[in-house]
Amino acid sequence: QKTFLACLLVLSVSVSVTNASCYILPLNPVKRGDEIIGSYDMKGEPHEFNSHWKTEDCLECSCSNFGISCCTVYARPVNFDEEKCISIFNNTACAYEVVEKADHSKTCEVREWVG
Repeated sequence: QKTFLACLLVLSVSVSVTNASCYILPLNPVKRGDEIIGSYDMKGEPHEFNSHWKTEDCLECSCSNFGISCCTVYARPVNFDEEKCISIFNNTACAYEVVEKADHSKTCEVREWVG
């Protein structure tokens, strides 16, 4: 099991370095007596195994015997006219809008999204 956790740690570091849209936190056990019932997240909050939740910063997370995995719930615009337009993240909607810099009421064409 230590080998598996080491592999998960390497994966989580490599995912962070590549700026991917998902990450894995190795199991940080939440115990009830001697029984492991879940894992702690990065903020120190406990989560039970098989639970799912959405964070305030637009991540969908789940807890399993291996730890906590989280993925973004939005796509990021990458192919649009960056001289004329700007991408703005709407944290309430968990989505990007691409609008003209001079007039935010006018949307811009986006040719490619990632995430």
